[in-house]
Amino acid sequence: MKRPTVVLAGGSGFLGRSFAKVLLERNCRVVILTRGKTENREGIEWVHWDGKSLDDWTTKLESATSVINLTGKSVNCIYTKKNKEEIMASRLDSVSVLDKAILQCKNPPESLIQAGSLAIYGNTQTVCDELAPHGSGYSAHVCVEWEKAFFKHLLPSTRKVLFRIAFVLDKEEGTLQSLKKLTKLGLGGTVGSGQQYISWLHVDDLNRIFWNAMHNKQMTGIYNATSPRAVTNKEFMSALRKAMNKPIAPPTPTPLVWLGSYLFMSMEPEHALTGRNCIPKRLMESNFKFEHTELDGTLKLLV
Repeated sequence: MKRPTVVLAGGSGFLGRSFAKVLLERNCRVVILTRGKTENREGIEWVHWDGKSLDDWTTKLESATSVINLTGKSVNCIYTKKNKEEIMASRLDSVSVLDKAILQCKNPPESLIQAGSLAIYGNTQTVCDELAPHGSGYSAHVCVEWEKAFFKHLLPSTRKVLFRIAFVLDKEEGTLQSLKKLTKLGLGGTVGSGQQYISWLHVDDLNRIFWNAMHNKQMTGIYNATSPRAVTNKEFMSALRKAMNKPIAPPTPTPLVWLGSYLFMSMEPEHALTGRNCIPKRLMESNFKFEHTELDGTLKLLV
């Protein structure tokens, strides 16, 4: 029996590598489209692409079970004019070229799954399901244009699914590692007002969401990929300190967050000072079962 092929565009980041492990365990052929060199490594085909031009990589899409697009310049940076242009272009270009590549396939992929962001809802404490209004500001604007580009063209033989992904918690990679380091140093206190919401998701649940979207032909359109209950920053940092046996830490006032973000973290302070309270309404309606729903227990497992 032929092994199913899954193509992870921009899959060299931690989300892509995490899902690649799951796919290999389930006897899938894994192709990662990367800006690095073409090679076979760790049971994975790494194929060079530039994220915007049709080239030899397009042959890997023929007869694929699914293409999952994780491409996009990291937003963990200072929003200079150059960075903002690269953030937008990396998202729009990859969405456009994948559509073009699939349209020229003789045997197109069964599904095209796009990683998006909950940042589309802006900074809000209002509960947001998939029909909640879009927010304002640069980050929300990028998400709106990104989604518009993804759904611009109908692919006759390929089902499209987009996930607005929460703050993903992983044991070894991702932003949680930075928060753990700060907490170890006694700096894991409330950030800013502490009332900004954090919508979070265990990486294992995200992998199961991707797998489900590949095989459930009823899934189409936009979904919030987040655990059922968001928490405030105050609640999150308290739970992290508890999991790490660091009961006390001073709060970080907003002015210090701004200073630290620009001087030491080289990123926009809005990532720490804003948030949104999201629920995965459509996933719950489809009877998807989350394995990690309580933050305290989840963080104990991860730290």
